Amino acid sequence: MKKLKIYLVDDHALFREGLRFLLSDMAAVGTIYEAENGEQFIRMLPEHPADLVLLDIEMPEMGGIEAAQKALAIQPDLKIIALSMYSDENYYLSMIDAGAQGFLLKNSSFDEVKRAITEVAAGKTYFTAEILQSILQSMKSRKDESKDNELTERESEILRQICNGLSNNEIAELLSISKRTVDKHRENLLQKTQSRNTASLVIYAIKHGYYNV
Repeated sequence: MKKLKIYLVDDHALFREGLRFLLSDMAAVGTIYEAENGEQFIRMLPEHPADLVLLDIEMPEMGGIEAAQKALAIQPDLKIIALSMYSDENYYLSMIDAGAQGFLLKNSSFDEVKRAITEVAAGKTYFTAEILQSILQSMKSRKDESKDNELTERESEILRQICNGLSNNEIAELLSISKRTVDKHRENLLQKTQSRNTASLVIYAIKHGYYNV
């Protein structure tokens, strides 16, 4: 099995050291790179591409949002898990727009960190419970937004299964349709909802009542 190459990008050396120590025991993890800010990470990435990055949102020199945008311009298939001390919804919506697929608080247990890495590396999304709750509370406090782009019954079903974490192959099998059909529906969903990635789709589904957490 191919081992993951992972970046730890955080301005606190002690935090990186602790995370490196824990990740080095994960069977799925191979090479671990470190950077103390987004600028250093972006300088390293072209020479040392990776599968996934654990990226702090707030850092000196260059923060996580700008770093995520620049990293994906260099390596579009890079998986990004955002890290923060705070469950501030604005940070996370900005990181989703920048292309992040996972979200962890820095006080998360290591078991949760491992789950997030496993899920995001497999092309799924991961939201720590506190962050998801923060996003939901914020959405409830606003007026309900109209559904500008009504989805078809099939699109709604596929969107629900995406939110459940199913892959395109699994959705195709569940709904007894071809994977190619699911691929096309997912592509249409991204365009129709103006979502950048799966994380954006999940937030859209929750926000517009297509999926309940």
